[in-house]
Amino acid sequence: MNVKNTEKAAGKATIVIEVEKAEFDAALTKAYNKSRKDIYVPGFRKGKAPRKVVEGMYGAKVFYEDAVNEIYPDLYEKAIVEQALKAVGTAYISKLDDGENGGVVITMETDLYPEVTLGDYKGLEVPKSEVNVTDEEVEAEIDRMAERNSRIETVERPAQEGDTVVLDFEGFDNGVPFEGGKGEKHSLKLGSHSFVPGFEEALVGLSAGDEKDVDITFPENYTPELAGKPVVFKCKIHEVKETIMPEKDDEFAKDVSEFDTLDALRADIRAKRENERREAVERAFENAAVEKAAANMTCEIPASMIEEQVDKNLEQFAYQLQMSGMKLEDYAKMMGGDMASLRASMRPMAETSVRSSVLLTAVAEAENLTVSDEEADAEIKRLAEQYGMEEDKVRAAVGMDDLKADMAAKKAAKLIAESAVATAMPEAATEAKTEE
Repeated sequence: MNVKNTEKAAGKATIVIEVEKAEFDAALTKAYNKSRKDIYVPGFRKGKAPRKVVEGMYGAKVFYEDAVNEIYPDLYEKAIVEQALKAVGTAYISKLDDGENGGVVITMETDLYPEVTLGDYKGLEVPKSEVNVTDEEVEAEIDRMAERNSRIETVERPAQEGDTVVLDFEGFDNGVPFEGGKGEKHSLKLGSHSFVPGFEEALVGLSAGDEKDVDITFPENYTPELAGKPVVFKCKIHEVKETIMPEKDDEFAKDVSEFDTLDALRADIRAKRENERREAVERAFENAAVEKAAANMTCEIPASMIEEQVDKNLEQFAYQLQMSGMKLEDYAKMMGGDMASLRASMRPMAETSVRSSVLLTAVAEAENLTVSDEEADAEIKRLAEQYGMEEDKVRAAVGMDDLKADMAAKKAAKLIAESAVATAMPEAATEAKTEE
């Protein structure tokens, strides 16, 4: 086979390849041999009809598609690899014509890695959050530690906000029990807001042995069967339990940490929070700087690159859902859509990710940011220690070329961020951050 013509336009390459008769005929024979066992022709035992007979009955080109699949690797080598085309996505056969002397002429098309014209990527002004940990945040963490080390005791008094009640309940819609509305010996912390609004509040003041009918109207955004409906829950309280919080003093600090005083524990919590927030702020600043640099470049991103990134994002999201026992399709339905709408919702984020990746590759090339074998080996060692794997297995899994490209991109991101000028966050964003 030989390449007759190659044209590049609008981010695509069209390659015309001529395949000689002998080569294509060999591919046809392979295709026929693979499928013959399933072919029935009257007058022949199943799988025994000669190729020419099958072609005569079903058409001369019955095996053409399978034959093209047989030689596709060679086609790709000839059309893409040997011509050093930076193909992205999946190259595909767009046309198949008869050639001279019994051969065929195949037209292959592929998207090309985009051409980039860099804009400004150094000295960019980028908003940056301040690192601030309030006293309230520190005390909230102290409270959570106290909560984790609290004890629960049964009390002989009416239930209060914050108590845990053990109860039986059953819900009725117009006198008829509804599915999922019944529970026995269920422990419910009053004020946890884990039940329908109004339910927990109605139990405050009840004691062990008390029974009560609780009138509730389900929210409009509840499940369709019950949304907006008024129902009655028949409840019986078996037990009231009080949460006894430990005294927050130096002895408490000794019990829950390696520190001798509560002030030392507070200082440690503050330092850790500040470090976590500083790292998050730096990551957000770097991402924002890279995205701004990407917006400054001139580049047409092929749709195939964005769709590949959507596929990767969906695969990762599906894995996360699977860990919680949910399927991706079920999640899409729960959100009121389908897989097509879920893909559409992920497309903007995927495009941003791809643009940033293309930008970083271009900056790395422009700045001659390379990664030495020693740097790559050190990263392999770090990954091996992180994941508890042998270095050779990590090396085989990540691929050295891909690893070096990723490390070079990280150097480019660092260069962009380090040269960026931090500015104050917009007031609205600052208020939102404070509320978090």
